[in-house]
Amino acid sequence: MPTTRDFFATAPKGLEPLLARELDGLGAESVKETRAGVEFRGTLETAYRACLWSRLANRILMPLDRFAAATPEALYDGVQRTDWARHFEPEATIAIDFSSRRSAITHTLFGAQKVKDAIADQFLDRLGRRPSVQLEQPDIRINLHLDADQAVLSLDLSGDSLHRRGYRTEAGPAPLKENLAAAVLLRAGWPEVAAQGGSLIDPMCGSATLLIEGAMLAADLAPGLLRGHYGFLAWKGHDIDLWQKLLDEARERGVAGLARLPPILGYDLDRRAIHLALNNIDRAGLRGKIHVERRAAADARPKGTKGLVVVNPPYGERLGDLESLSPVYRAFGETLQQHFQGWKAALLTGNVELAFQIGVRASRYYTLYNGALECRLFLFEIEPERFFTPRSGAPETEGQKKLRQIMGKAGRGAFPAEQAEMFANRLRKNLRSLGSWARKSGVSCYRLYDADLPEFAVAVDLYQGEKLWVHVQEYEAPSSVDPAKAEARLAGAMAMIPEVLQVPREQIYLKVRRRQKGEAQYGKQDQTAHFHVVEEGGWRFWVNFEDYLDTGLFLDHRITRGLIQQAARGRHVLNLFAYTGTATVYAAGGGAASTTTVDMSHTYLDWAGRNLALNGLAERDNLRIQADCLEWLDAATSRARRYGLIFLDPPTFSNSKRMAGSFDIQRDQGPLLKKAVSLLEPGGLLIFSTNYRKFKLDETVLAGCAVEDISRLTLPKDFERNPKIHVCWRILAPTGQR
Repeated sequence: MPTTRDFFATAPKGLEPLLARELDGLGAESVKETRAGVEFRGTLETAYRACLWSRLANRILMPLDRFAAATPEALYDGVQRTDWARHFEPEATIAIDFSSRRSAITHTLFGAQKVKDAIADQFLDRLGRRPSVQLEQPDIRINLHLDADQAVLSLDLSGDSLHRRGYRTEAGPAPLKENLAAAVLLRAGWPEVAAQGGSLIDPMCGSATLLIEGAMLAADLAPGLLRGHYGFLAWKGHDIDLWQKLLDEARERGVAGLARLPPILGYDLDRRAIHLALNNIDRAGLRGKIHVERRAAADARPKGTKGLVVVNPPYGERLGDLESLSPVYRAFGETLQQHFQGWKAALLTGNVELAFQIGVRASRYYTLYNGALECRLFLFEIEPERFFTPRSGAPETEGQKKLRQIMGKAGRGAFPAEQAEMFANRLRKNLRSLGSWARKSGVSCYRLYDADLPEFAVAVDLYQGEKLWVHVQEYEAPSSVDPAKAEARLAGAMAMIPEVLQVPREQIYLKVRRRQKGEAQYGKQDQTAHFHVVEEGGWRFWVNFEDYLDTGLFLDHRITRGLIQQAARGRHVLNLFAYTGTATVYAAGGGAASTTTVDMSHTYLDWAGRNLALNGLAERDNLRIQADCLEWLDAATSRARRYGLIFLDPPTFSNSKRMAGSFDIQRDQGPLLKKAVSLLEPGGLLIFSTNYRKFKLDETVLAGCAVEDISRLTLPKDFERNPKIHVCWRILAPTGQR
């Protein structure tokens, strides 16, 4: 029976769910999505099939060893544990890919050099010969990934990124990688459309990447058939007969699939683009199977009665600007509405505002990455009920119509629709400025709007995961405001948000923030138990938009959590009033010697444990304690245990039934801070924060400590409109403290 072993498929960010499904379909076992890839188990045949058939993976890695590598010496010794002569001859050429995350060794070139030295020295010591380095198409490619000082050493079976199929030797401006093109088509449902005989049309085809990938999908052509080089060909474990069998099988399937290929057409106004497209089609072996011609996108016409229009138009980041590109999108949208009713359409763009110019409401969208550039893939059903005209002064959109109907019911004094359009314009403005900042800063969860206009007292937060979720919080209106007007204002906001953000209504959640006391501020609001995974700072977190007043991730503490991660390495860290443990994840991931997480709520401690597990952080060094933090502090001060870093973010007020009395942060800060400081090691750091807007720190209780107000430093850009969202201090214990 063939031996099974572990493998890892790397992929561009955002493609992990699709890749997991693909690998499952290729016979992989124990498939598990992870950061930037998918783990799986299988035989050598499974790995070969992944190399030959994966349309989404970048590389297929075969782990050889795992070991701790906190120092260059440990890295060198760990690499030498593998008997390299079992894998390749000393005459082979090699290349080393080295990556590092949250580890002491951060310089990738230095790390790669250490790995190379360890391999070369082993060959010299044992055989008197050594392999040479060749960066382009080496015989053997070795991968070492370092995460939290833990190394995974692998053989790269693909040899070169699998997105390089072999048919595209040159590309036009802003090229789309082949595996991203395949992901676009899979998300758009092209295999199902093709199976029903539908056509594929790309009206801005460029060098024809989408068309070629579409033909390969529809014809069951293995994307790796054109590649002449793989990383396993010079590997001593390579099974030549097995590989040949898989190649023969793939060629037979391709011949049968080409016979049933549906119509595939592409257009472009650029003569050079058409020239490149024809050359790429030839190299892909698809001459006569794909038709391309010079034609404007607005002149595209359907072939057949149903199909998919797919397009990756310019979106301003590199090829133009909003003002000049808006007419292009608008004309394309008019073509869809006039000539492609009943068809499906897919549009990949890095500019949401331009997508709005299409004039068709998206049925759904996905976030994908074109290199480092965050893009949105919008999917459309070209049906009249989804059409709108995104021009000022034009007929009502569906959102405006709904707003008018709601406000009609609200009666006299209802909020004017014109002011709702003001809200929409502010959202668009913020989306341009904050959206650009978020993309450049790698921020995927942020506050888009925070009562910028007094008439619309809501906060709008965006959370990016597999989908984009919108969390809307209405600030409770004072009693002096007419309830009918407040309802109309909220209706106006909720009508505009899905239209401006192009987000389906089912991905938008609304809550009303009222003054809360005690546990009510963290208590359950609903019972859906719907959790979603989002990313922040390279870490993943569970959030819930329905069951609690807050989501589980305080966005205003994004920078604070980063400071905790920077300060945590090698320290014992205490997180008090820990909520869902997000600061604990940052500390543990930052190399803390241990973490202790204390909170009164079993629900939130369990949530914290799930966040730790989601990031692969072991429970052994991350203790969670359910206790009243005030009582726990009383007991802890008598113990010998001390901490190098403490994060203290208590509630403003609490009178929980599980507490002996009430707690008020202004009144009770003295005992709380004294006890926390007493638990610090000499020179230890306390980061103290509160969201009580009127809080005044009593520095007399911190005698001997160095106290620094870092409120402005910890204020993220998306909260600059609300600088009192929290206050924060950095408190350093005296070096002589016992």
